[in-house]
This record gives sequence, structure tokens and C-alpha cells, in this order.
Amino acid sequence: MKIDILTLFPEMCECYLNESIIGRARKAGFLDVRCHNIRDYTLDKHRRVDDKAYGGGTGMVMQAQPIYDCVKSVAGSETPRLIYLSPQGKILNQNLVKELAREENLLLLCGHYEGVDERVLEELDFEEISIGDYVVTGGELPALVLTDAVARLLEGVLPNEDAFTEESHFNNLLEHPQYTRPEVWKERKVPEVLISGHHANIEKWKKEQSKKVTNEKRKDLLT
Repeated sequence: MKIDILTLFPEMCECYLNESIIGRARKAGFLDVRCHNIRDYTLDKHRRVDDKAYGGGTGMVMQAQPIYDCVKSVAGSETPRLIYLSPQGKILNQNLVKELAREENLLLLCGHYEGVDERVLEELDFEEISIGDYVVTGGELPALVLTDAVARLLEGVLPNEDAFTEESHFNNLLEHPQYTRPEVWKERKVPEVLISGHHANIEKWKKEQSKKVTNEKRKDLLT
């Protein structure tokens, strides 16, 4: 899969994308993520990409022209799925992540300041996706969240499918409690079944605990 991130702060994104699982996946060729600086496409000699909002208000608005030219240059002859990370978009959840993971190419637009000129969103038919009902400074963090969530489902990124199919939200359930050494810590002991060596009982316990945790913490997922 190829993911293009259009941003004013490519270095910010690269810092995360070069580390840990995503960094290793990029180096191994399982994931092609590229960051593009929208400022490189402005016609302004001072590299400005924003201006005051019509109608007044605080903050600046990113202009349509640099975004449009950046998208056209990056996409070329391809037809990526265009996503604008926005607090007005549909909420990102695991079902949507699975849908996005089936795409060949995603192009993610990171807004900043007061957002972007509505006309470029309409012209290019961007869909809007939000990572939650709150506002952050820019679209970089949401773009990285989406990229990370999608990348984990791609073949070769994680050791095997169990690494993500047994995690929270994959089947609308939360993950069962996890434990590691030591066997006893502050007089709290690891559940006996997990050290029994009986694989069938362990799997049964995990499923039961997963349902219990979901019912206690996120009952809405069960409905």
C-alpha cells in the first residue's frame, strides 16, 4: 500500500514514521509512506499558503491553490482515495480502518490553522475523517493515527494475523487482560489458567474475559 501525507510539517510526521513497527515496515517494503510539503506548491514568493478568512474571525485559512497543485502532482495518473483529516468527518473506527486497508493508495490531507478553503475539498471530492469529537492543532496527528491503524492490518507488517485480530475492537470486543512476569507482584497473582499450559482452557478464558471487559467498559460495542 502507498500512503501520501500532504502537510506543512513533513519532518514532524517523519519522526514518527521512521520508528518502531511502522519504520521497520517501510524499510522492509511492506508499506510505502511519503510526506509532501504543501509549501513546495505555493505560487507565493514568501512560501505562504494561508490568508485571512472571508467574513472575519480569528486564525488563518489554508489556500486552495497550493493544496490543489500538491494533490495533482502527488497523485499523477493514479486515483488515490482522498481523505481530509477533519473534526467534522465521520469517526475513525476499526471497521473503517479495515475498509481503508483494502485500498491500494491513500492520500491524506493535513489541515492547519482554521482549516482549508472549502472549495478545494469540493473540487477534489475529499471525504472527511475524524479521530474523535475534539480538536487538535493540525491534521498531522490524526493522519499518523490513521496510517498506524491501517498499516497494522497489512500483510508483513506484524508477525501474523493474531497480532491484530485478537486486539481491542477488531471484532467489536475489547482485548482480555494481559499479564507478564513476575508471577506474583504486590501479592497479586497471575490467573491460574494462564500458567496451566491447557491451551483450550486458556482460549476459553480469553474469550470470556474479552466479553466481560467489553460489557464493563464499553457496553455500547455489544449493541
